[in-house]
Amino acid sequence: MNKPTDIGEAPRAQPLYAQVKALMMQRLIAGQWRPGDMLPSEFQLADEFGVSQGTVRKALDELTADNVLVRRQGRGTFVAEHDDHRALFHFFHLVGPDGQRRLPESQLISVRKGLAGQIEADRLGIVRGAPVIRIRRLRCLDGRPAIAETIAVPQKLFPDLADIREVPNTLYDLYERRYGVTIARAVERLAAVAAEEPDAELLEITPGTPLLEIDRTALALDGKPVEWRVSRCLTATHHYRVELG
Repeated sequence: MNKPTDIGEAPRAQPLYAQVKALMMQRLIAGQWRPGDMLPSEFQLADEFGVSQGTVRKALDELTADNVLVRRQGRGTFVAEHDDHRALFHFFHLVGPDGQRRLPESQLISVRKGLAGQIEADRLGIVRGAPVIRIRRLRCLDGRPAIAETIAVPQKLFPDLADIREVPNTLYDLYERRYGVTIARAVERLAAVAAEEPDAELLEITPGTPLLEIDRTALALDGKPVEWRVSRCLTATHHYRVELG
């Protein structure tokens, strides 16, 4: 693409670095740069977009801060990949008494096809009755049941998900590798709830036991919702921690 066309495609009201950032996001969404790919150098990008290296650097800095890109000292800038480390430090916030985060192990209970109810439709930005795939699983921390989890995704995005025999622990990695869907960020809502019978049975607790409910909508690079996840967590030995500032 030539330089005038590239910058011309970005909203003119934005600062120049924001226009460059938007153009880079367009390439990521289009799959021109895939997870794990190394980006061209700052010099090459500046020449391509017809801007200064400082402008490109600021755009790269923001995309790095958004966990979309990763800078590797002495090697270059790469498109971020979903792995255990990223799942643990960017999308999992339960910590043990020692303050350490440990990625939970997962036990798959069921994967079923269905039609979206109203809440699923609202969370996923689809019409009620659209085909969805629902995953039910138990997650353990330190060898003990800790999280009863229900996940819903649009079948259109993940057509054969229900047919996969072994669903991996880190689903975002699967979404990225198999379906080309990269989770860029998530919005969570927290609530205190009482354990209902299905969750109580999985967690080996008495119905009515207090649980922390984490209601999460995961968004792709283009900002569209692609997964709705409800995790009901025991907090007797683990608690939810977010670092601010």
